[in-house]
Amino acid sequence: MPTRSAELADYEWLTGSEAAALLAELAGREEPLHSAAARLRRKLSAARVHLLLEQAELRERAVAKFERAAEMFFTRLGLEQATDQWVAAYKARRFADLVSETRPVADLCCGIGGDLLALAAERPTTGVDRDPIAACFAAANARVAGVSDHVSLETSEIDRLEAGVFAAWHIDPDRRPSGNRTTALEWSSPSADAVERLLVASPNAAVKLAPAADAPAGWAGRCELEWIGRDRQCRQLVAWHGALARVPGRRRATLLSQDGSLMRTVVGVPNQPLSFAPQLDRYVFEPEPAVLAAQLAGALAAEHGLSAVSAGIAYLTGPSAIADPALACFEVDDVLPLDLRQVAAHLRERKIGRLEIKKRGVEHEPATVRKQLHLAGDHGATLFLTKLNGKHAAILARRIEPPLAALTSDL
Repeated sequence: MPTRSAELADYEWLTGSEAAALLAELAGREEPLHSAAARLRRKLSAARVHLLLEQAELRERAVAKFERAAEMFFTRLGLEQATDQWVAAYKARRFADLVSETRPVADLCCGIGGDLLALAAERPTTGVDRDPIAACFAAANARVAGVSDHVSLETSEIDRLEAGVFAAWHIDPDRRPSGNRTTALEWSSPSADAVERLLVASPNAAVKLAPAADAPAGWAGRCELEWIGRDRQCRQLVAWHGALARVPGRRRATLLSQDGSLMRTVVGVPNQPLSFAPQLDRYVFEPEPAVLAAQLAGALAAEHGLSAVSAGIAYLTGPSAIADPALACFEVDDVLPLDLRQVAAHLRERKIGRLEIKKRGVEHEPATVRKQLHLAGDHGATLFLTKLNGKHAAILARRIEPPLAALTSDL
């Protein structure tokens, strides 16, 4: 039965003790799902049965974002949009640095509370969302996290908010206000104009955006844009304003480990020019996704004295291995023309059966290429399908794993 048939009272029931016992049963069930559903329908409404079954499913999916997912509450959209607990904790530390401020902070469009819980662990926080179901779940999740004493929740439209009462605020605008996803802040809810009004009232702010979003043109010189990556994925873009911006007018790519530890920051200006290598050197490097999203590959290449393998290609090359969390390092074994029959014969000769395929600047799709190579053997390698000096090429290489020591920055 569709979730919309449930009333707010059903969602509030879901966060209570009776539903907790039933959710625990579902989590440990051995019976098929349809049998569990039939059993539950004998004593509960169809709407509440649906909520229980949906919550059991969402909790399983949420483990990738929250360590205590088995106790928390989610909506489908709320889980999809929620900041994971490790990225949220990293962001919240900037709010903790506002030590001279005694006013609370706010999490606007707080959803089920991904950022709210991390902020409340640092200082008193008000969560605001127009959806009473999201606010209900955010309150329940605050109790699970043990921060409910530091959280107050309001169900309200953002344009009715008195932002000046807060020392700083975080906002995650809805990127699907009309049902279709957008990366543009002007088509989000609240809109870019609404966010600007909030900034006038309270200038210390963090605006969460999609990694591919273009920040409003007027922000470039006054805020700091930070792309945050965790576990080799670019998770989000944050526009830091006011006292929360450490390097206004600059860009930052931040890399967190799987457990949220800070591994590396790269700070610079975007699209710094790259030199091009006349020929491929001994090592090939691939900048991390957050570095590429921030358009800081040029700054990273300049730091290490690396060159691009070809114009418009983000692969870098150099004579020595580099242990930097911002760069995946590969030692080159062979360079071949991008002729798949020739490449396949070469891989068979090398008995390569495990192959990581990467591509930039060419139309070949890795999944299609893999089928054409007919891999067999006990050895592994990485295959780059790209351009060298403007010509299509296949680079066979070995991934060099960096040591565990991390490079960090105080900026």
